Formats: sequence, C-alpha cells, structure tokens
Amino acid sequence: MTRTITVDHLARVEGHGGITVQLDGDEITLVRFDIFEGSRLIETLVRGRRFEDVAGIVSRICSICSASHALTSLRATENAFGIQVSPQTELLRELMHCGEYIESHALHLFLLATPDYLNYPSAIAMGADRPELLKLGLRLKKLGNSIQETIGGRAIHPVNAVPGGFAALPSVDQWIALRRDLQQGVADVETALETLSAVPPLTEFCRADMAFAAMRDGQIVVRSNGTEETIAPADYRSLTNEREVPFSNAKHSLYRGRPFTVGALARVTLNPAGLSDNGVRAMQQLGLSVPSDNPFDTFKAQAVELASSVECASVAVQRVLADEALKQEPRVTIRPRSGVGTAVTEAPRGLLVHSYTYDADGCITSADMITPTAMNAASIESHFRSIVMAGAGDGTDVLTKKLEMLARAYDPCISCSVHLVQTRNAV
Repeated sequence: MTRTITVDHLARVEGHGGITVQLDGDEITLVRFDIFEGSRLIETLVRGRRFEDVAGIVSRICSICSASHALTSLRATENAFGIQVSPQTELLRELMHCGEYIESHALHLFLLATPDYLNYPSAIAMGADRPELLKLGLRLKKLGNSIQETIGGRAIHPVNAVPGGFAALPSVDQWIALRRDLQQGVADVETALETLSAVPPLTEFCRADMAFAAMRDGQIVVRSNGTEETIAPADYRSLTNEREVPFSNAKHSLYRGRPFTVGALARVTLNPAGLSDNGVRAMQQLGLSVPSDNPFDTFKAQAVELASSVECASVAVQRVLADEALKQEPRVTIRPRSGVGTAVTEAPRGLLVHSYTYDADGCITSADMITPTAMNAASIESHFRSIVMAGAGDGTDVLTKKLEMLARAYDPCISCSVHLVQTRNAV
C-alpha cells in the first residue's frame, strides 16, 4: 500500500517550507524537506555596492539574526581590507551577539518548541493554560532585544555597528538600565531551567549518529565518525560543498558526502569551553550529555546557551560600569583594496559564512553567503528518514506530528537558507 505524508505549511518556523514523505508499504520511496520560500537575491543586491553599505543591506536577510549577519559582514569586510578592531569594539560586538542569542533562543524555546513538548498546537493555546511560560519567554526575548538596541542602535537591523568600530556609545543611563534588566534576566533563566527540565522527554523516536560542525579558537571544527578535523575559515567551501536539489530553493551541504549539523548542539559538543559557569551548571541540570545522537537535544543545548549568554552579558555590563573603560574611539581609517575577505561566525542557529570579493575602489564584485539552515537542510532530511524508518508502522497523523516536531527542533530559518538557484532548461 502506498501512502504520502505531506505538510504543505510547516508552522512555528521562520519562512515557508514543508515536508513530503512517500512510503510503499514499509519501504521509504521519497523524503523531502521542501523549501519553497522565494529566492532572496541578496548576493546580487550587494554587487557593486561600497563597503559602507553592505552590512546594513545583508542584515535584512533575517529579522531574528540581523546582528549576526551585520557583524559577520563587517568582519568579512575588515578581513578584506586588513583592519584590526580594538578590544573595546570586540567587547561591544560580543555583547551584541549575546543579546541575539538570548532573544533567538528564548523565542524558539518558549514560543516555537515548547508547545510541541507540552502537546499544544500553538504558543497562544499554551499561553491560555500556562501564561507564566509565555510571559517568561517574552521577557527573555525582550531582554535580548534591549541589549541589541542599546549597542546596535535598533533591536533589529543594527545601524550603530560600522566597519572598524561603532558610530556611538551607549550612555551611562543605558548601561545602568541594562544591568537592571540583566539582573532580572539571571533570575528568569533560573526559572526557565527549572521549567524546561520538567518538560516531558517525548522525543526518543529519532536517534542516529550525527556529524557536527562549529567554530573553536577561530577555526571550523568538524566531528564525524568519531574523529575531528579542522578547517580554516577561508576554506569554508570544503565544508559546505553546496549542491542544488530540484525540490528546494535552498542548496544542500554535505561534508565528505555526509550531512552535518550546526547550531547549539554542535557548539556545546565541540566547544564546551565557550560556556560560562552557569551554562555548565545548566547542562548538568538538564541532563544534557554530549556528543548526542538525538537532534531533539538541541532544545536542551539552546537552554544551556541561554543561561550562558545571560551570564556573559551580565558580566560584560558589570565590567563596563565598574571600570568605566569605554571611550569614544576615533573612526578607523579604511583604505579599500582589491581582494577577498571571508568571515565565519556562530549565529544562534549555527555557522554563518560571508565572503566578499572587493575591487580597488571598495565595491563588491561578488559575494557568497551561507546560512546555518542551508547547512542543516540535508541533516534535517536525513533525520526525517530516520523517524520514518523507526515508525513506518505509525499512523499518518502520528508520523506527521513527529516530522513537524523534528523540523522545529532544528529551529530552521527557512527564508535565510535560500540562495539564488540557477535552473537550466532541458534541451
């Protein structure tokens, strides 16, 4: 008997995507992660633009990860022109990044993923019964947005981060307000961990050996089949190996022919030293053991990073107020030159690549941007297959729910994943 499982619209994710699975009896004949979000054309839009304009344009790729796109873009441009930023700029950028981790992880954990685990169809339905969960998630998300607004000038699509530094510094009153908000945030994280540790473990239906990729000490580290390899950021294409697939506007990436996973679970696995003390305690509290063979452990890994990011942001703000170390630095003199600049950073959802080729006037001649969801697409598909293989005897409704939960567990930003795909007409 042949049956088809189709999810035309995947809910509680960013962007438009779906799932298609076909079975002939217990045999799987088709598994697809359908991404039909329209092509974004960002790489074409920046062509010919001067370096001062690029970060502001590419931050529009995403409203959740706009800071990551802007900061990665700035680093790629600075690499192209040989610019070394100051320790103060690095501190402010790291704080901005913490804010993005906080708001992104809070959004996914409480509004997108937790309803699945507590058997609610939506965050609004969950909020009707559990309003404290909704309020907690929204409060933490607001904290992350406030950090980005204070440092970046806006909660989304930052304008204050510029090549070589920052256009302006927050006032003392803004730093004091952030400290107050972060004190509440530390308390909220404690509540969040208690709440999330009590979430029923309903995700034992998808276990498979996983390959991971994440940044460590400025290099890309890949763990596959029990061994680790290191890749320089400039050689990122040896990791991504993007290829077009006929059913998706996002390309797929394979490393040595194998899907790999990026994001919170990969980072906690490959770079546990990047966690704060509270992050380490959160791992213990949530019972997260790495390396994991369960993609649903991303839920726990994001909670761990949420705790770590709030603590790191709190320490940074306390340092600023205690030392009064920030000062308005002179604008960095930027002398454009022809060349290539590449930056690989860790957005909340995983590795993010921006690579630009500039001409001697400081205008982009070509650009390449690869997002975490594009890297995860093949891995998501492989775990769809694992779920169907393990539960081929399940009813269609049960399998559909499991597949949707798995897609949401990866926290995909589908619109971010779309590249310009060249199609060729058959002759």
